[in-house]
Amino acid sequence: MANSEASPLVPRFSFFSFTHPWKYHVFLSFRGEDTRNNFTAHLCSALRLRGINTFMDDELSRGEDISGELLQAIEKSKISIIVFSETYASSKWCLDELVKILECKESKKRLVRPVFYRVDPSHVRNVQGTFGEALANHERNSSVSSEKVQKWRTALNQAANLSGWTLLNQQSSEAQFINDIVQEISKHASLSLREQFVASPVATTLCLLFGLLFGLYFIGSMVYFFRYCYYFVPWREIFCELFCF
Repeated sequence: MANSEASPLVPRFSFFSFTHPWKYHVFLSFRGEDTRNNFTAHLCSALRLRGINTFMDDELSRGEDISGELLQAIEKSKISIIVFSETYASSKWCLDELVKILECKESKKRLVRPVFYRVDPSHVRNVQGTFGEALANHERNSSVSSEKVQKWRTALNQAANLSGWTLLNQQSSEAQFINDIVQEISKHASLSLREQFVASPVATTLCLLFGLLFGLYFIGSMVYFFRYCYYFVPWREIFCELFCF
Protein backbone atom coordinates (compact mmCIF):
# COMPACT_ATOMS: atom_id res chain seq x y z
CA MET A 1 0.00 0.00 0.00
CA ALA A 2 1.26 3.43 -0.80
CA ASN A 3 1.47 6.84 0.78
CA SER A 4 2.74 8.87 -2.16
CA GLU A 5 1.19 11.15 -4.72
CA ALA A 6 -1.85 9.71 -6.38
CA SER A 7 -1.72 9.45 -10.13
CA PRO A 8 -4.30 11.57 -11.96
CA LEU A 9 -6.72 9.79 -14.15
CA VAL A 10 -5.59 10.00 -17.75
CA PRO A 11 -8.39 11.08 -20.12
CA ARG A 12 -9.23 8.43 -22.71
CA PHE A 13 -11.74 9.99 -25.05
CA SER A 14 -11.76 11.70 -28.43
CA PHE A 15 -13.54 11.50 -31.76
CA PHE A 16 -11.34 8.48 -32.52
CA SER A 17 -11.30 7.04 -29.02
CA PHE A 18 -11.42 3.39 -28.18
CA THR A 19 -12.31 2.10 -24.75
CA HIS A 20 -10.40 -0.11 -22.37
CA PRO A 21 -11.77 -2.07 -19.42
CA TRP A 22 -9.16 -0.27 -17.28
CA LYS A 23 -8.33 3.30 -16.28
CA TYR A 24 -4.83 2.62 -14.97
CA HIS A 25 -2.00 0.58 -16.35
CA VAL A 26 -0.63 -0.33 -12.91
CA PHE A 27 -2.00 -0.55 -9.38
CA LEU A 28 0.61 -0.61 -6.60
CA SER A 29 -0.17 -2.49 -3.40
CA PHE A 30 2.37 -2.11 -0.61
CA ARG A 31 2.95 -1.35 3.05
CA GLY A 32 3.55 2.37 3.32
CA GLU A 33 5.48 2.17 6.58
CA ASP A 34 8.08 -0.05 4.91
CA THR A 35 8.62 1.39 1.45
CA ARG A 36 6.71 4.61 0.85
CA ASN A 37 9.77 6.85 1.02
CA ASN A 38 12.23 4.58 -0.72
CA PHE A 39 11.66 1.59 -2.97
CA THR A 40 8.00 2.06 -3.92
CA ALA A 41 8.35 5.79 -4.40
CA HIS A 42 11.26 5.18 -6.78
CA LEU A 43 9.35 2.42 -8.60
CA CYS A 44 6.30 4.61 -9.03
CA SER A 45 8.38 7.49 -10.39
CA ALA A 46 10.16 5.19 -12.84
CA LEU A 47 6.85 3.76 -14.11
CA ARG A 48 5.34 7.19 -14.61
CA LEU A 49 8.42 8.45 -16.41
CA ARG A 50 7.84 5.66 -18.93
CA GLY A 51 4.30 6.91 -19.49
CA ILE A 52 2.71 4.13 -17.44
CA ASN A 53 -0.33 5.47 -15.60
CA THR A 54 0.22 4.21 -12.05
CA PHE A 55 -2.34 4.31 -9.24
CA MET A 56 -1.40 5.00 -5.63
CA ASP A 57 -3.94 5.47 -2.87
CA ASP A 58 -2.82 8.54 -0.90
CA GLU A 59 -5.93 10.60 -1.55
CA LEU A 60 -8.35 7.95 -0.34
CA SER A 61 -9.74 8.11 3.17
CA ARG A 62 -8.64 5.36 5.55
CA GLY A 63 -10.80 3.14 7.71
CA GLU A 64 -11.05 -0.33 9.14
CA ASP A 65 -12.34 -1.75 5.88
CA ILE A 66 -11.01 -1.27 2.38
CA SER A 67 -12.83 1.57 0.62
CA GLY A 68 -15.07 1.25 -2.40
CA GLU A 69 -12.87 3.72 -4.27
CA LEU A 70 -9.86 1.48 -3.79
CA LEU A 71 -11.79 -1.60 -4.90
CA GLN A 72 -12.74 0.22 -8.10
CA ALA A 73 -9.15 1.28 -8.68
CA ILE A 74 -8.04 -2.35 -8.43
CA GLU A 75 -10.78 -3.49 -10.81
CA LYS A 76 -9.87 -0.82 -13.35
CA SER A 77 -6.11 -1.49 -13.35
CA LYS A 78 -4.63 -3.66 -16.07
CA ILE A 79 -1.69 -4.79 -13.93
CA SER A 80 -1.24 -5.07 -10.16
CA ILE A 81 2.19 -5.06 -8.56
CA ILE A 82 2.29 -6.35 -4.98
CA VAL A 83 5.34 -5.21 -3.04
CA PHE A 84 5.79 -7.70 -0.23
CA SER A 85 7.89 -6.20 2.54
CA GLU A 86 8.58 -7.11 6.16
CA THR A 87 5.34 -5.81 7.69
CA TYR A 88 3.03 -6.13 4.68
CA ALA A 89 0.88 -8.79 6.36
CA SER A 90 0.51 -6.68 9.51
CA SER A 91 -1.95 -4.47 7.64
CA LYS A 92 -5.49 -5.76 7.25
CA TRP A 93 -5.94 -3.15 4.54
CA CYS A 94 -3.02 -4.59 2.54
CA LEU A 95 -4.33 -8.12 2.94
CA ASP A 96 -7.80 -7.11 1.75
CA GLU A 97 -6.15 -5.45 -1.25
CA LEU A 98 -4.31 -8.66 -1.97
CA VAL A 99 -7.51 -10.73 -1.90
CA LYS A 100 -9.27 -8.31 -4.26
CA ILE A 101 -6.30 -8.25 -6.64
CA LEU A 102 -6.32 -12.04 -6.92
CA GLU A 103 -10.09 -12.08 -7.43
CA CYS A 104 -9.65 -9.69 -10.37
CA LYS A 105 -6.88 -11.88 -11.70
CA GLU A 106 -9.33 -14.76 -11.97
CA SER A 107 -12.54 -12.96 -12.93
CA LYS A 108 -11.13 -10.19 -15.15
CA LYS A 109 -7.90 -11.87 -16.32
CA ARG A 110 -5.75 -9.09 -14.88
CA LEU A 111 -1.98 -9.48 -14.69
CA VAL A 112 -0.47 -9.75 -11.19
CA ARG A 113 3.25 -9.57 -10.38
CA PRO A 114 4.73 -9.87 -6.88
CA VAL A 115 7.88 -8.06 -5.75
CA PHE A 116 9.67 -9.56 -2.74
CA TYR A 117 11.49 -6.62 -1.23
CA ARG A 118 13.98 -7.77 1.40
CA VAL A 119 11.79 -10.76 2.25
CA ASP A 120 12.19 -14.43 1.42
CA PRO A 121 9.47 -15.58 -1.02
CA SER A 122 9.15 -18.85 0.93
CA HIS A 123 8.15 -16.86 4.04
CA VAL A 124 5.26 -15.36 2.09
CA ARG A 125 4.32 -18.65 0.41
CA ASN A 126 4.35 -20.66 3.63
CA VAL A 127 3.26 -17.78 5.88
CA GLN A 128 6.37 -17.93 8.00
CA GLY A 129 8.61 -15.37 9.70
CA THR A 130 7.02 -11.92 10.03
CA PHE A 131 4.15 -13.05 7.80
CA GLY A 132 3.34 -15.96 10.11
CA GLU A 133 3.56 -13.69 13.16
CA ALA A 134 1.27 -11.13 11.56
CA LEU A 135 -1.44 -13.67 10.75
CA ALA A 136 -1.16 -15.16 14.24
CA ASN A 137 -1.83 -11.68 15.65
CA HIS A 138 -4.85 -11.29 13.38
CA GLU A 139 -6.18 -14.64 14.58
CA ARG A 140 -6.00 -13.42 18.16
CA ASN A 141 -8.00 -10.35 17.21
CA SER A 142 -11.64 -11.01 18.09
CA SER A 143 -12.83 -8.55 15.42
CA VAL A 144 -11.29 -10.66 12.65
CA SER A 145 -13.07 -13.88 11.68
CA SER A 146 -11.17 -17.11 11.18
CA GLU A 147 -12.63 -17.30 7.67
CA LYS A 148 -11.03 -13.99 6.76
CA VAL A 149 -7.67 -15.02 8.17
CA GLN A 150 -7.81 -18.22 6.12
CA LYS A 151 -8.65 -16.21 3.03
CA TRP A 152 -5.59 -14.01 3.67
CA ARG A 153 -3.41 -17.06 4.19
CA THR A 154 -4.56 -18.59 0.91
CA ALA A 155 -4.03 -15.30 -0.93
CA LEU A 156 -0.46 -14.99 0.35
CA ASN A 157 0.31 -18.50 -0.82
CA GLN A 158 -1.20 -17.93 -4.26
CA ALA A 159 0.54 -14.60 -4.81
CA ALA A 160 3.93 -15.96 -3.75
CA ASN A 161 3.64 -18.68 -6.38
CA LEU A 162 3.32 -16.14 -9.20
CA SER A 163 6.24 -15.07 -11.34
CA GLY A 164 7.82 -11.89 -10.00
CA TRP A 165 11.01 -10.24 -8.77
CA THR A 166 13.07 -10.76 -5.63
CA LEU A 167 15.55 -8.38 -4.00
CA LEU A 168 17.19 -9.97 -0.96
CA ASN A 169 20.81 -8.88 -1.06
CA GLN A 170 21.41 -5.50 0.58
CA GLN A 171 24.33 -4.99 -1.78
CA SER A 172 22.22 -5.46 -4.92
CA SER A 173 21.54 -2.47 -7.12
CA GLU A 174 18.04 -1.24 -6.34
CA ALA A 175 18.12 1.09 -9.36
CA GLN A 176 18.82 -1.81 -11.72
CA PHE A 177 16.18 -3.91 -9.98
CA ILE A 178 13.58 -1.19 -10.56
CA ASN A 179 14.70 -0.79 -14.16
CA ASP A 180 14.16 -4.52 -14.75
CA ILE A 181 10.63 -4.27 -13.37
CA VAL A 182 9.78 -1.23 -15.49
CA GLN A 183 11.13 -2.88 -18.64
CA GLU A 184 8.93 -5.94 -18.11
CA ILE A 185 5.82 -3.97 -17.13
CA SER A 186 6.23 -1.74 -20.19
CA LYS A 187 5.81 -4.78 -22.44
CA HIS A 188 2.58 -5.80 -20.74
CA ALA A 189 1.20 -2.26 -20.55
CA SER A 190 1.20 -2.25 -24.38
CA LEU A 191 1.49 1.47 -24.80
CA SER A 192 0.86 1.63 -28.54
CA LEU A 193 1.34 4.88 -30.46
CA ARG A 194 -2.39 5.11 -31.02
CA GLU A 195 -3.11 4.66 -27.32
CA GLN A 196 -0.54 7.28 -26.34
CA PHE A 197 -2.11 9.69 -28.83
CA VAL A 198 -5.64 9.12 -27.55
CA ALA A 199 -4.50 9.38 -23.91
CA SER A 200 -2.90 12.77 -24.51
CA PRO A 201 -4.96 15.83 -23.45
CA VAL A 202 -3.35 17.76 -26.31
CA ALA A 203 -4.45 15.12 -28.79
CA THR A 204 -7.99 15.24 -27.41
CA THR A 205 -8.09 19.02 -27.92
CA LEU A 206 -6.79 18.67 -31.48
CA CYS A 207 -9.44 16.07 -32.25
CA LEU A 208 -12.17 18.36 -30.93
CA LEU A 209 -10.87 21.22 -33.08
CA PHE A 210 -10.68 18.95 -36.11
CA GLY A 211 -14.26 17.84 -35.55
CA LEU A 212 -15.42 21.46 -35.27
CA LEU A 213 -13.59 22.49 -38.44
CA PHE A 214 -14.95 19.48 -40.34
CA GLY A 215 -18.48 20.35 -39.21
CA LEU A 216 -18.13 23.95 -40.37
CA TYR A 217 -16.68 22.80 -43.70
CA PHE A 218 -19.58 20.38 -44.21
CA ILE A 219 -22.19 23.05 -43.45
CA GLY A 220 -20.45 25.54 -45.75
CA SER A 221 -20.33 22.98 -48.55
CA MET A 222 -24.04 22.26 -48.24
CA VAL A 223 -24.92 25.95 -48.30
CA TYR A 224 -22.79 26.44 -51.43
CA PHE A 225 -24.45 23.42 -53.10
CA PHE A 226 -27.99 24.68 -52.50
CA ARG A 227 -27.11 28.20 -53.62
CA TYR A 228 -25.62 26.80 -56.84
CA CYS A 229 -28.71 24.72 -57.47
CA TYR A 230 -30.98 27.69 -56.84
CA TYR A 231 -29.22 30.07 -59.23
CA PHE A 232 -27.89 27.84 -61.98
CA VAL A 233 -30.20 24.86 -62.38
CA PRO A 234 -33.06 25.64 -64.88
CA TRP A 235 -35.83 24.54 -62.54
CA ARG A 236 -38.62 26.07 -64.67
CA GLU A 237 -37.59 24.19 -67.80
CA ILE A 238 -37.23 20.95 -65.88
CA PHE A 239 -40.66 21.41 -64.28
CA CYS A 240 -42.29 22.09 -67.62
CA GLU A 241 -40.72 19.07 -69.26
CA LEU A 242 -41.96 16.83 -66.48
CA PHE A 243 -45.47 18.14 -65.88
CA CYS A 244 -46.52 20.31 -68.86
CA PHE A 245 -48.23 18.56 -71.78
